[in-house]
Amino acid sequence: MQTEYQGITIESVKGDITKQNDLKAVVNAANAQLLTGGGVAGAIHRAAGPELEEACRLLAPISPGEAVITKGFQMPNDYIIHCLGPVYGVDKPSDELLRDCYLNALQLAEDKDITSIGFPALSTGAFGYPLDQALEDFMPVFLEQLAQAASVQHIRFVLFSDKDAASYEKYLQAAVST
Repeated sequence: MQTEYQGITIESVKGDITKQNDLKAVVNAANAQLLTGGGVAGAIHRAAGPELEEACRLLAPISPGEAVITKGFQMPNDYIIHCLGPVYGVDKPSDELLRDCYLNALQLAEDKDITSIGFPALSTGAFGYPLDQALEDFMPVFLEQLAQAASVQHIRFVLFSDKDAASYEKYLQAAVST
């Protein structure tokens, strides 16, 4: 699904975040030490190569809600923005920390004049955040913030499953039609 909001193209797709060749940056669902892990972090580290771990070592640790940026190395993207999402029910307030992830990533993209960015569904995998609750917690403020975007013109939510993509599509359709 693709839509326009605040002059920005927003889409949600089921796919592999490491294969978004047409995006300038992708967001990594990072751990605090910015190390190779499972899920999105593991896939991005494997695709980017060992230089990414070296670059991340200088930036770690990060706290929930925080975002940092590195080059993309062997990824097809110029940049990787690393966000540490909250562990649902552990890192509190979870809603504010999740919102901070998305807003801080968006701000880093703006700071680097990045025109296109791909996001995974932060905190909804191993960190246990229920997907529909995550959408309710971060998306309204994220969409509102897009009015301030000067560089970012294209946002793609790259999701793990058809079910996740359908949830994003449903949410975005409702949000942009109001």
